[in-house]
Parts: sequence; structure tokens; C-alpha cells
Amino acid sequence: MTQLLERDFAEASKLPASEQDAVASFMLAELESERRWTKSFAASQDKLAKMAGEAMRVFKLGMTKPLDLNHDFPND
Repeated sequence: MTQLLERDFAEASKLPASEQDAVASFMLAELESERRWTKSFAASQDKLAKMAGEAMRVFKLGMTKPLDLNHDFPND
């Protein structure tokens, strides 16, 4: 275990039991989310490569236009 994680656990151990459980639940949920994301991302590489290829094809055909941050993403 790293020193940082040990320090984190030491601090969490000072909390009331209900808050310790909340921290533990949060950490477990984050770890599971990261596992799902990694698995999903790994499984989508072919699809992402196809989408990138299509984007380059459209770009090379001149069918794209530059992004205009003020127009495309108004800040109001």
C-alpha cells in the first residue's frame, strides 16, 4: 500500500462509522466505475478507429468547417 493511501485510511479511520462507510462505499463505487470504463473502452477500439477514419475522410473531402467557439458554444 502506498504512503498516500495509508494516510488516507488513517484520516478516514478518525471519522464516525457512518462516514467511514460512506467513504468506503464511494471508493468501491469509483473502483468499479473505473473497471467498467476500462473494459468498455478496450472493447470499443474498432468502433473508434472506424469513426476516426470516417472523420478524416469527411475532412479530406472538405466537408468540415472550423470550430467557432463563440458561435458553436455560446457562453450565456
